[in-house]
Amino acid sequence: MDTSQYLVIFFQILGSLALLIYGMKVMSEALQKMAGSQLRHILGAMTTNRFTGMLTGTFITCAVQSSSATTVMTVSFVNAGLLTLAQAISVIMGANIGTTFTAWIMSLGYNVDLTIVVFPAFFLGIMLIYSKKRRYFGDFLFGIAFLFFSLVLLSSAGKALDLEHNPAVIDFFGSFDTKSHFTIVVFLLIGTLITCIVQSSAAVMAITILLCSTGVLPIYLGIALVMGENIGTTATANLAALGANAQARRAALAHLVFNVFGVIWVLCLFYPFVDFVCSIVGYDPDGGMSAAQKAKLLPIVLAMFHTCFNVCNTGVLIWFIPQLEKVVCQLIKPKADKEDEDFRLRFIQAGIMKTPELSVFEAQQEIGSFGERIHRMFSMVRELMDTQDAKTFDKLYERIEKYEGISDNMEIEIAKYLDQVSDAHLSDDTKAKIRSMLRAISEIESIGDSCYNLARTIKRKGENKEEFTAKQNENIHQMFKLVDESLTQMNFMFAHDRQSINMNHTYNIETEINNFRTQLRNQNLDDVDNHLYTYGVGTLYMDIIQECEKLGDYVVNVAEARMGTRASA
Repeated sequence: MDTSQYLVIFFQILGSLALLIYGMKVMSEALQKMAGSQLRHILGAMTTNRFTGMLTGTFITCAVQSSSATTVMTVSFVNAGLLTLAQAISVIMGANIGTTFTAWIMSLGYNVDLTIVVFPAFFLGIMLIYSKKRRYFGDFLFGIAFLFFSLVLLSSAGKALDLEHNPAVIDFFGSFDTKSHFTIVVFLLIGTLITCIVQSSAAVMAITILLCSTGVLPIYLGIALVMGENIGTTATANLAALGANAQARRAALAHLVFNVFGVIWVLCLFYPFVDFVCSIVGYDPDGGMSAAQKAKLLPIVLAMFHTCFNVCNTGVLIWFIPQLEKVVCQLIKPKADKEDEDFRLRFIQAGIMKTPELSVFEAQQEIGSFGERIHRMFSMVRELMDTQDAKTFDKLYERIEKYEGISDNMEIEIAKYLDQVSDAHLSDDTKAKIRSMLRAISEIESIGDSCYNLARTIKRKGENKEEFTAKQNENIHQMFKLVDESLTQMNFMFAHDRQSINMNHTYNIETEINNFRTQLRNQNLDDVDNHLYTYGVGTLYMDIIQECEKLGDYVVNVAEARMGTRASA
């Protein structure tokens, strides 16, 4: 075989691997879209103890065919405070078991001629994609068809390479001492490095099966590559957690520690453990089998090892989750608490392998954080109203001014993130959520503007040496109390599912604010006519009252956006 033929086959292998990764991605995202938010609810509800957490992680990973999606989702939940670190560790353990299902699918692809089902799946998939109700199932069929088609192409490319009759390749792999632990560690590191680079454990598994099934890569070295893939796949969650809080980084690190520990104890028992797995399948690692038998059994051996490794590792470590939690807590110390005066998104991370469902969830958490910041800003305005000391007043006013800038930046950054999510192929439900979120952040930013306007009015009152009467101060504080109640209710809505929220409370507070504003406006005219205070004082007074009423309107608009209902008139 000449160089040009080798080059053609090499590019066929590269293209097949790309098709494999794309097929896995399409299939995983389609399954997540079909499940909607149910996977998220399951993850939050079914982690009451270490065993249910482990089973939940296994179930979700089998369902979405992506351990990376499960671990990144879990890290995001820890970052949002919806899962404890111990719960997250149990879910990640389950995800490691669930991901072995992919290896079994791939071993099936190498042992059965799937060409007969691939093309009908493509045809049926494209018809369903153009059907509104079944398009996600069509995406799923396309994804799994791409996956199996890539395996068919890889298998044919492996046969075309004819590596088992290539002396140079045979001599190269034959030069490694398969009975040396040093060789095993070298191939383990190679597997880790490749997985970190391609960010796909499925691709590494496919390469390993290809090399082993041709007979040139000894099973011991192939299994070493699979062990390395277990470590390399943890890079995804650790990259996603780089900008997250300490607990989320600990959850990602726990994934790495879990797999490294497993690799260490398997290395200590490597040859007996591999021989045990081979005996289960009926494969003789020392030879004595025909090439056809080896080609048939080797993919199954790799899948069986992957399963046994993760099941045994979980079976050992699930009893030591508290100790594992202590280890990662010692390795990652929380940063010293800083005053929340700097702009920083808490939940939206620049992580990889994000799906629209997970991205929308992160954005929702960030909007909740945005609402909490604005509530703190309003609390500063209330404090500013009662501050008499000039230096303290100026410092507090500067903080409010800074928060106004933060609110502008948060609106822009969240909107940019949602715009990026909108570029993906989204479900109608997800599109509606994004529209509601964009509306919500615009209204929350308007609340920040109102808070700043209130602060400026209070500052103007001081600069003009004006003083409110005791009754005016009492009315302003009463209005502030109503606005604070509305903001509290707004943040309550962000912290709870829409199904459990009653909008009536929000509307009732808004009605109280409107009625109180009308009452004070009429009373103000009478008080100015009766010379209880000057017209200038009355104007400043009503500026504060009117701004509070506007702020209340914005809160209702935010609440309606959260519920996905019409805009206020």
